[in-house]
Formats: sequence, C-alpha cells, structure tokens
Amino acid sequence: MSDQTWGWWRHQTVAAAGPGISARQVPQLSRTGSVPFWALMAFTCLLLLSPQSFVPAVGALHLPLLMALLSAGSYILGRWRHGEKALQIGGEMRFAAWLAAWALLTVPLSLWPGGSIAFFFSIYFKALVVCWLLSRVVDTSDRLRSVCWILSLIAAPLAVSGVRSFFSGAFKHEELSHGLARISGYDASLTGNPNDLALMLNLILPLSIALFLMVRGMGARCVLAALIGLDVVAIVATFSRAGFLSLAVIGISYLVILFRRRRRNLALLIIAATLAGTLLLPSTYINRLSTITDIQADQTNSAQVRFRDYLTAVKYVARHPLMGAGIGMNILALNDARGATWTKVHNVYLEYAVDLGLPGVGLFLLLLYAIVRGLRQALRRAAAVPALADLHFLLEGLGVSLAGFILSAFFYPDAYQFYFYYIAGLTIAAIVITKAAAGDGVQGETQASPA
Repeated sequence: MSDQTWGWWRHQTVAAAGPGISARQVPQLSRTGSVPFWALMAFTCLLLLSPQSFVPAVGALHLPLLMALLSAGSYILGRWRHGEKALQIGGEMRFAAWLAAWALLTVPLSLWPGGSIAFFFSIYFKALVVCWLLSRVVDTSDRLRSVCWILSLIAAPLAVSGVRSFFSGAFKHEELSHGLARISGYDASLTGNPNDLALMLNLILPLSIALFLMVRGMGARCVLAALIGLDVVAIVATFSRAGFLSLAVIGISYLVILFRRRRRNLALLIIAATLAGTLLLPSTYINRLSTITDIQADQTNSAQVRFRDYLTAVKYVARHPLMGAGIGMNILALNDARGATWTKVHNVYLEYAVDLGLPGVGLFLLLLYAIVRGLRQALRRAAAVPALADLHFLLEGLGVSLAGFILSAFFYPDAYQFYFYYIAGLTIAAIVITKAAAGDGVQGETQASPA
C-alpha cells in the first residue's frame, strides 16, 4: 500500500507488509464513530477554556453538559444499535466503579449525608463518566494523538494568561497565597488559582513533549517547542511549590528517556537551557522553593498550616479507619478536629482516607496500581513492535503525566476532580489500543470509520 499523508499534524505512515518492515504507526479502525469522540473533545475545550466565564450568556446554554450528554448518548445508542453492551465496565475501570460504590455505601454514615450525595453527583460522578467515556471512545492511536494535540493547544491560552499576569505585574494578595503576591489563575473551574493552573499545565506538558518527539515536520516541531516553553514559563510564574516538584519529575523523566533513546544532543541542550534559565529566576521564587525542605522558613505560614492539617487528618483516620467522614466531608472532619477554617486537607491520599476510610484510599491505590501496571505492560508491547513507535511515545507521555500527578497528589486537595480521572481515562484507552494493535500485529493499514 502506498504512503499516505495525513495532514500537517500527523506525519506520513507506511503500512507494513510483513516482518522486518518498519512503520511509524498502525492506524486502527474505530468502533464508535466520530460523534461521541468529537462531542467529548468539545466538552474538553469548554471545560478547560470556560468561555462562559468571559461571555456570561454562554453559561445559560449549559454547553459542557450538552456535549457530555451528546457524547455519552451517541456512544450508548451506537453500541445498542450494533447489539453490543454499552455500559460494560472492566479492566482498570472496575476499580473506579468499586471506589464509587464504596463512596455511596458510606453515605448513610457521613457527617452530612445530603452534602455527600450532592458532592458525589455534582463533582465525582462527572469525573468518573468522563474517565469512562475517554476509555471507550478514544479507541485508535489517531484519536489518542488528536486528544494530545487538542490538550496541548488548549494549554496555550492557559499558559499565556499566567505569563501575561506575571510580566504585567498583576499580582494578588489572596487568602490562598497567605499574603504572598502571586498571579491569579486562568478564569475556569480547574485553573482558577495559580496552584491549579500549575497542576493542569504539568499534566498536559508531557503529552506535548511526546508529540514533539514523534513528529517529523519542522513546522509542527516549532509549534510544539513554543507550546512546551510557554507551559514551563507559566508553571514557574505560578510560584507553585508542588508545580515545581512536578516539573522537576517531568524534566528528569524525559532526560532519562532521551538518554535511553540515544538522543543525547537533545538531552544536553535541555540541560543547558535549564541551567541558563535558573539564572533568570527571581530571588522570591528561589526563596519560596527553599520552604519545601524547611517549612518553618515559610513566612506565609501556609506550609506549617498544611503540615498540621496532615497530622490532624492522620489522627482522624486512626480514629475512623473504616468508614470515614463521608465523601467530600473532610472539611467538616478537620473543622471538628482542629477548629473551623473550612479548608480541605491538601493531600489526595489523605482526602480519600478521611472521607472514605482505609478501604477508600485502598481502592484508589488499587486503581492507580492497576493503571500503572497496565501502562508498563503496554509500553513493553509497543516496544516489541516497531510499527507502534508513535504509540510508544504517547504511552511514555501518559506515564510521565501520571508520575507527575502521583507526586502532586501529596500537595493538592483534588481527589475527585477531573485532573487525575482525565489522564486515567486516556491511559486506560492507550492500554486498550496497544493491546489491540500488538495483538493484531502489523497487518496493513485501515481507514477510520465514518460517523
């Protein structure tokens, strides 16, 4: 079969005709059609860019909800039309289902049962549905690559907002910053403060790097290099300590990957750029990072407060090891234990433990372990098939993104939000795609199915 050009964002592919013939990717046939996928991508854009924050009239249309319903509805109808089970939950997703079931089971013993029910369906259920949809409708390597491109491009206005705020001197003394002058986040639910902005950019950054390592076209590489640089500058501009640690994990992980792939020149260039960049860092940023290892040096007192909350949360779990305070109720539990400050515990693992007891955090860790194990197996499968080179890059990017979240989870109060569950859904999808591609071998090229 002849080479086929797929557009500026996707380089040419060669269909392998047999053993020993290398191809960059193995296009697969989607079994879900285009409507569920593109509706979910529209939801993603609306969720992260939040146009309703800038044009209030758009909010009345409830476009994110409509896109999510369109994606789920069209997917379910499509499966039923073909006589297949639409709501089948297996593999890594079963641990998420068990965690959700446990959260509902603990509701009657919650500190506020009505609040737990409202929290479950207003926040957690949405994240679980999107995670499940991603694992089902992102069913080809082409679609996985498209998601990575979309997220990389969406990150641009988020990063621009942070960089512009920093260089324009638009700092705010907010309660979150405990008196420290920091930029505001991007005006959206998932990036509304600088810490959340740093988390979101850190989750997307490895996917942009994976695309950069994949693509051959100079134009696409220049675009991606600009996006990567912009994300890094924006993460630094947030003055987020957790953001810095995640960025360090991403950098070290990709240096290891580059040296392992014998791309030493690029690795050395990154090291040189990093060393040069440290000379431009403001002293206030260096001082803030120093409080990571010496929390008593934090003049804003935020590190000390959060550490005390960690200890309070551990003591609460020791007293309530089985059921916890109820999903979303760690704020009330901490208020009862140390006085009313109406703040969450800034640790995802402790958040699950306080809310859902040791069984809850255990189920989350099982979910995390299952995804990481499946990802490692997928990486080995992809490495064994030369035609899956592009897919291997994307799997690496997802792995680095997960590693960044696993570390960030020690410092963020975002156990039930989209951050983890979006990346988890993409990773599960990538695992399934790899199994299908590696299982089929390299048997030629197929076209995407019509809508």
